[in-house]
Amino acid sequence: MKTNFRSLLSFFSIAIAAASAVFLISSLQATTTQAPDSAEQQAVMAPITQMFDGMEKRDAAMIKKPLLTGGTMVLMRDGKPVQMTFEDFANRVGKPGTTHIQERIHDPLVRIDHDLAVVWAPFEFLVDGKVDHCGTDLFNLVHTDGKWVIASIADTGRNDCAGK
Repeated sequence: MKTNFRSLLSFFSIAIAAASAVFLISSLQATTTQAPDSAEQQAVMAPITQMFDGMEKRDAAMIKKPLLTGGTMVLMRDGKPVQMTFEDFANRVGKPGTTHIQERIHDPLVRIDHDLAVVWAPFEFLVDGKVDHCGTDLFNLVHTDGKWVIASIADTGRNDCAGK
């Protein structure tokens, strides 16, 4: 039963990533887009910032707050997908530690269609102020109960970072 659930979770995660990629590519071809710093784009970015703040404070409850219950992550490491639930991620990162961690994104590409949004952004992950790894984050968000929440996350993780 556990294997079937993991297979289903794996399929679901890959399907979300594929749908997000299609959405992102099709939105790039759109003739009309919102202004780079529109209020709606800032609202979409808010839960991402909240999650990063929780990570930096190593606060599992703060990390989970902007995440959709039951959501998943797919982290590409050395060409292999590492999958985990938001719950597992928050509990892992939210443990007290002696190192200071921080994730920074820049130049986010935000696309919004009614109650669905995608954010694609290069990132750097710092440990004690030094770049540990970098890559690209992909966030899928949904607007529910009057707010944006992160439904799934995928990222690449590389060590060939410019600031490293």
